[in-house]
Amino acid sequence: MKHQVKSTSTFAQACNAYRGSSSYCTLKYKSQKDYANNLTRACKTKVSGNMMLGNIKLKDVRYKYLTVAYDDWLVNSGIRAANYIATCVSIVLNYSIRYEAIPHNPMALVKKVKSKPRKVMWQPEQVQLFLDKAYSDFKWRSIGLIVQMAYQWGQRIGDMRTLTWESIDFDRRRLDYEQSKRGVDVHLPIRDDLYNMLIKQREDFDFQEYVAPRTKAISGSYSPYTIDEIHILINEVKDEVNLPKELQARDLRRTAVVEMVEEGVDLLGIMQVTGHKSPQSVKPYLVNTFSGASNALERRFKNDDKH
Repeated sequence: MKHQVKSTSTFAQACNAYRGSSSYCTLKYKSQKDYANNLTRACKTKVSGNMMLGNIKLKDVRYKYLTVAYDDWLVNSGIRAANYIATCVSIVLNYSIRYEAIPHNPMALVKKVKSKPRKVMWQPEQVQLFLDKAYSDFKWRSIGLIVQMAYQWGQRIGDMRTLTWESIDFDRRRLDYEQSKRGVDVHLPIRDDLYNMLIKQREDFDFQEYVAPRTKAISGSYSPYTIDEIHILINEVKDEVNLPKELQARDLRRTAVVEMVEEGVDLLGIMQVTGHKSPQSVKPYLVNTFSGASNALERRFKNDDKH
């Protein structure tokens, strides 16, 4: 078979075989790209002297090598990235098990470090301060719009940076698009302040497909910013108005969820906004807040106060 692997295949060859499989080819484009980058990183990791993981035959891939590799990823890439790389390695090893190239998955034995969930949130006044500054200069307008859409709609920055005009229904004032990570269809209303900014943006950028493209063309193209570029520009705006360095773009989605919780929105309602498929997947975004606890206790004793 074209994509079959053997015990004598190297780990790099197993990675290539997996990338030619239907399991990989049916992934979303972003996931394919992430997996490919992580597997390339894994293959180049030195696990014994100058010996790289990718050059080791599957039958010789051992727990001790994977432990060394995982420690390397932790030190050089951080907990979250290390665990993602480990997950991708595990997927390839499980793929190899299907072809009886190896009897078990040694990556499963490597103890992973659990990352503490981030609890950083943007305060409404911080968001407004950021937007005021971003919208004051044309070069930051698209960045401001990406942040505003991510915050108001509770969506991922990655989806907002590539959002297209065809997803915006100006007549009905609503957003209809498919999330890139899970392929979930999301349908959301557009508030007046965001609607007005979208109208303004359309006047300048409706000649191309993206809602919030680069404000300066590169090689004649107003393509979307890369994620790294977005982080750099967001930091520029934050520095201009002295916002805390700990605030990150990825915290906007969590902020939106927490604000909905504090306003008493039920989990089903939150899932319809964020696109999560199960209550369990929303839990990492939930944090205990004084406001939320106060609202809960107020509801609890509401009837008692009437007597």
